[in-house]
Amino acid sequence: MVNLWNNLISNLPNPHFLQTYEWGQVKAKYGWSPLYAVWTKDRFSVTPQGGNVSDQSADNLSLITDDCIAAALILKRQILQNSFAARLSILYLPKGPLLDWTNESLRNRVLDDLQSFAKKEGAIFLKCDPDVALGTGVPQSADDAEDKNGSAITSELKRRGWRYSSDQIQFKNTVVIDLNPTEDELLARMKQKTRYNIRLAEKKGVSLRVGNLEDLGMLYKMYAETSVRDGFVIRGEEYYLTVWKMFMQASVETLKRSNVPACEPLIAEVNNQPVAAIFVFYFAGRAYYVYGMSRDAHREKMPTYLLQWEAMKRAKARGCATYDLWGAPEVFDESDSMWGVYRFKEGLGGKVVRTLGAWDYAPNPFWYRMYSDIMPRVLDVMRSRGRSKTKQSLGA
Repeated sequence: MVNLWNNLISNLPNPHFLQTYEWGQVKAKYGWSPLYAVWTKDRFSVTPQGGNVSDQSADNLSLITDDCIAAALILKRQILQNSFAARLSILYLPKGPLLDWTNESLRNRVLDDLQSFAKKEGAIFLKCDPDVALGTGVPQSADDAEDKNGSAITSELKRRGWRYSSDQIQFKNTVVIDLNPTEDELLARMKQKTRYNIRLAEKKGVSLRVGNLEDLGMLYKMYAETSVRDGFVIRGEEYYLTVWKMFMQASVETLKRSNVPACEPLIAEVNNQPVAAIFVFYFAGRAYYVYGMSRDAHREKMPTYLLQWEAMKRAKARGCATYDLWGAPEVFDESDSMWGVYRFKEGLGGKVVRTLGAWDYAPNPFWYRMYSDIMPRVLDVMRSRGRSKTKQSLGA
């Protein structure tokens, strides 16, 4: 079955796996309605559920793909469905919309259409967090380089009445590794300690394998152990199994097609016992390290370093040009909770990319203030319950 949607977005600038048809289907299982917005030269259209077009001819598919100049997976969630405010909703474009953001007339047209659509849908707010760079490198370092286009777009959003969101769903900053150099060159770009730990893991008998569907229950348990140890909140097992199975199925069916999203777990073992693992997602020539987990046992053998090196080699072999390490600190010093994780990622030889982050457009300021005041308290309660459930699932 040809998936029109993924073909469309894979031909746009900075296509992201969170904009794929599969991600929309994952979120559809958890209260969201996926809507598929497309801009061509002369029209803007939004299709519910979008995507699968097995009856389209190859010629028609090519024509549609060539005519698309912007697109966005829009996730819609109805609020208070059985109350007087039943029409109210929230809209979220994860890592979208996708377009050439340097094209001022196009981005103005897309933003105009999105703002009108948000009003029409009765949205409390529309949130978007596109991969638009504000700059690269750590701020105020020798590598700090500002992106003037990002600054211009920030000013434009403010003029339009958008607000920098207090609720950043995705990481605003990340670390990206260029996979175009040779393997020897990739190793040379790493910090000396990182190369040492990779060799140490190999010498200490850490072995690697690609996981399968039968491993997912074990991997979730390891992820839960990691969350309790390191103090971050995760969702229930069903959610992660849904995500992993959705993208692993695509991986099995189409290993070499870059326009089909996929993922694979890489598992590190010592004496045939799993001690660490990562999930790597692939789409449109880019790889993403999204989930990582480890046990306390054998941490001194540095399995996580070997996992990342293997992920880089596998992504390069699949034709990926970049490897996104998925997250960097908001503030680049030891006060940030991600500082330790960042130092690990920094050692792998990537560069920091700083993006716009999430911005909200609120057609109804009253409901936006109400939502912004209530939701943080609701989320605090949900996180507390989530921690308790995770500990209970481990028998802790």
